[in-house]
Order: sequence, then C-alpha cells, then structure tokens
Amino acid sequence: MWRCFELLPVVNPEHIVSLGEGMTPLLAAPTLGKDLGCFRLLIKEEGLNPTGSFKARGLSAAVSKAKELGQLRLTVPSAGNAAGALAAYCAQGSMEAHVFMPKDAPVANQRECIAFGANLTLVDGLISDAGRLSREKAAREGLFDVSTLQEPYRAEGKKTMGYEIVEQLEWHTPDVIVYPTGGGTGIVGIWKAFHEMLALGWIESINTRMIAVQAEGCAPIVRAFQEGKESAEAWVDASTIAAGIRVPSAIGDYLILQALRESGGAAVTVSDQEIVEAVKEMARKEGIFPAPEGGATLAGLRKLLRDGSIDPDGTIVLMNTGSAYKYLDALDM
Repeated sequence: MWRCFELLPVVNPEHIVSLGEGMTPLLAAPTLGKDLGCFRLLIKEEGLNPTGSFKARGLSAAVSKAKELGQLRLTVPSAGNAAGALAAYCAQGSMEAHVFMPKDAPVANQRECIAFGANLTLVDGLISDAGRLSREKAAREGLFDVSTLQEPYRAEGKKTMGYEIVEQLEWHTPDVIVYPTGGGTGIVGIWKAFHEMLALGWIESINTRMIAVQAEGCAPIVRAFQEGKESAEAWVDASTIAAGIRVPSAIGDYLILQALRESGGAAVTVSDQEIVEAVKEMARKEGIFPAPEGGATLAGLRKLLRDGSIDPDGTIVLMNTGSAYKYLDALDM
C-alpha cells in the first residue's frame, strides 16, 4: 500500500506503521462467471491483508498519521475487524489502543484484540452504542478517535484499493464494483481514488458503476437510495450475520449515496441465508473463503443479474473485504 506514499497523508516516511498491507490479488472467477453468465468476473481478495481484512489499509494510514501527529493513545468502535486492525497496528507502533465492540462480535476479533494488547470493552448493543462509549472515553481521556470518518485518514488508506484495481486492469476502471456496505468508507475511498487518477492523467475516464450491497436486516443506505434521499435514516433493530455491515447509521451516508448516484450505480439487499449460501459457493467453486460481507457481494450480483440491472458482459469486480476464518463461530456451515 505504501508504494502510494506520495498520495497518502503521512509526510515523513519514518512515521509509517506497516504490516505489509495492500496489493492484494484481483483473481479471476471463471467457474462462478460461467454459472452466472459473466465471463469477466473478478474477486478482489482483501482477506489476504494483515489481520485478515481490508481494515488493515485504513488503520495503517490512520495509526501512521496519528503517530506523526504525536497522538499515541487511540480509540475505535468496531463490529470486529477494525478493532483487530487497530490493535495490531498500535502494537506495531508501540501505541495504546482502546476498542469498543458489541458483545456478540466474532470471537476471533475479541481474542485478537486481547492478543495484541488492546484495552477491550464489550458493549451490550450495536456498533452505534459502541461508538457513543468510544467518543465519551475519547473526550474524557484525550484519546485520538479513529472511528469511521471521524478523521480523514482511514478513507485515505482504503482508497488504495481503487488504485490497485485500476493498475491490475492495465489502467482501466472496471464496469462494475460490487461492495458490501456498512460504514461505506470503501466505496467513498475507491470513488475518490478514481477521481484522483483521472486528475493525475493516469486514466482517461471513469466507467465504473458502484453497487452497494446491504443485509435485509440492516439496509439504511439501500432504503435511502431507493427513496431518492441524500442522507439515510438510522435503521431500527439492525440484525445480520455479517457483522461488518451491521451499521444502522453511517456517518458518511451522504458520501456513499453521492458515489452511487454519480456512478449510475445501484443498491440491493440480500438475506442472511443468501449470504451464507454465497460464502459456501465462492469457497467451493473458486477456493476463496469469503467473510459474510464478501459473500453478500455474490448474492447481490446474482439478484442484479436476474433483474437485468447489470450487464453480464462487463468487467465485474466483487470486493471480498475479509476472510471467513474470522467468522467461524458465526457461520453454520
């Protein structure tokens, strides 16, 4: 990821805190593609990042910049993977990590936070409740808050996914990117990267439709998109097996919706049953064991192909944002 140093927020490379994140493979999915009638289907395999998810990118950038700014005590609310990533990067940078997670977050995420030496608080509630407690502690103790879009650096790290996809496609943007959407910094970051590349003259045009996939039990962005709204109302009683997209209220809702509409994209919901079946299918047919969020992209693509919303002849990228190995306690396989 840090090959893109000049396009990232750290000024002095001595402050970079890295575990080797980024430049994940963009893998062909010929068997799934044949089944779906999509012969240019690709999977961006973010599960190969340190700590097993794309969150490593954002937290590497955020922790590095915090260190450069002299902020050595950090806090974050998380459904799981961001907490594990913050804990790991703070350990690498000899910094202090405080993480707040719903008590039903994946056990793997809880244990990795403890292993990395983070101060773990389990919350009886959702990520929104964890966020409130994290903000209160930040204000009370002077911690640096790295929760989603409370600072600009995590999105800067995640935008590198966009740079890599274009590079891996020989300096062209794909026709479609299907993204599992919770806090939405992935969509926001990738869309930002494409516009930066256009401004730099690295690409001649942006021809990508951004697709947001959410779970039926927590779909504030899909509802707002379908209703033509510029912001999303909080989702009541959010519930889904895919912890990473169980975000009832996204801080950057307006930015996500803007990217979807500017790109001529779409938004779709999938059921938990469809998510689990898609995890099994991607694993069995392509040898990729996706997190439930990654499985949601395949389930969402299937729906959009069925109703004619996506051209099957285009270059389609599914974003697998993490590894299923972090969710073994939640996946009933």
